[in-house]
Amino acid sequence: MPRAMPIPKNVTFVTFDVYGTLIDWETGIYDAFAKEAARDGFEIDRATLIALFHEIEREIEGGSYELYAEVLRRTAIEIAKRLEWPLEPSRSGFLPDSVQRWMPFKETATQLQKLSKKYKLGLLSNIDDKLLGQTRRHIGIDFDLVVTAQQVRSYKPEPPHFTECARRMGGKRGWVHVAASHYHDVVPCVKQRVPVIWVNRGKETLESSAKKPTAEVSNLKEAAKLLGVT
Repeated sequence: MPRAMPIPKNVTFVTFDVYGTLIDWETGIYDAFAKEAARDGFEIDRATLIALFHEIEREIEGGSYELYAEVLRRTAIEIAKRLEWPLEPSRSGFLPDSVQRWMPFKETATQLQKLSKKYKLGLLSNIDDKLLGQTRRHIGIDFDLVVTAQQVRSYKPEPPHFTECARRMGGKRGWVHVAASHYHDVVPCVKQRVPVIWVNRGKETLESSAKKPTAEVSNLKEAAKLLGVT
């Protein structure tokens, strides 16, 4: 079994997953569903919703590639069906429309500003370019490299995001990836021998057989500290 690569002595490039790592998308998703369901007098439990979202989104992304906005629409329809909420499919656009209102975690802007003074920064995200553009308005810094699912026509944990990132950087030397999803980011990074810092905000526990990240932290501030930025 491959082991996680150590953090390199000379880090030059730090990449980030976006949703769940920099952006509090679970709150954004819940707020969008709660508001739309309230139109029908229907209430949704947050924990149930988020568990369903992660399960269904993963299933849909595992099929043939389509824009993330469409993944969100299909996810909304399937969640409504399983919750027995009579949502008309024509209303499913409420979910991709809500992305522009998904907000960063409190520490995101500060830590990215600090890291940008020392390293080149990039984004590797399972999203389309239009929706990412809406999110980047909330982040407020420029990135040296951005790889989206739309650009590589693939969704993590498949390898194209990572191979394309390495291609654009001219290799993997000095690269560290920072991400909140063990499934989408930690597993492929370990496979591709890319050092990865797991931002485990939800205090998830891994099975003994699961691939271990290079390091585990609970927020971006701790990740920045590991990278020598305080």
